[in-house]
Amino acid sequence: MRRALLAITGLAASTTALVVLKGSPGAGQAAQALPGDQPPAVPGGVDPAGAAGPSAAVPAPSAAGTKPSAKPSASGTRSADAKPTATKTTAAPKTTTAAPKPATRTLYGPTVSYKYGSLRVQITVSGTKIVNATATGMPSSGESGRKSDDVQSAYSGTSGQVVQKQSANLNTVSDATYTSNAYKQSLQSAINQI
Repeated sequence: MRRALLAITGLAASTTALVVLKGSPGAGQAAQALPGDQPPAVPGGVDPAGAAGPSAAVPAPSAAGTKPSAKPSASGTRSADAKPTATKTTAAPKTTTAAPKPATRTLYGPTVSYKYGSLRVQITVSGTKIVNATATGMPSSGESGRKSDDVQSAYSGTSGQVVQKQSANLNTVSDATYTSNAYKQSLQSAINQI
């Protein structure tokens, strides 16, 4: 019987000590919610009215076993007369890690007339890099059409010589010298706009 009484008394004392230590508003912990008729414990011995003196004791849990709930406040303490104030925080400026995507645009060379017809080169540029090229208005039938097709397949497209060399310094397509030269002339004017 004596052991049981000592065990119960020890358990009650340790529980009370834990509640008091855990519930103290010092050391960065939030102050406990207290009943309205009792002043809160204030670190440093200052009561809510501003007079210096011993701090109020933290109430023990009631017999019903309810625990006081912790209510965080901006300053870590609560006063009956104090109103909570919001503090403004300034967000840090956002930084971007990805480089902005270069603008894609289409540039046109002039229409160039040559022995077999005329053509106009257009290039697609991303930033300052040529990503595509093509010629429009070229002859499409007969011997002139065949030469136009040869020049288009050598120079134009995303994998043609224009994209590979990034200049108008292209190899002349054999048996299509006039068409090649007209293409290069219009292309150079388009490149000059970059």
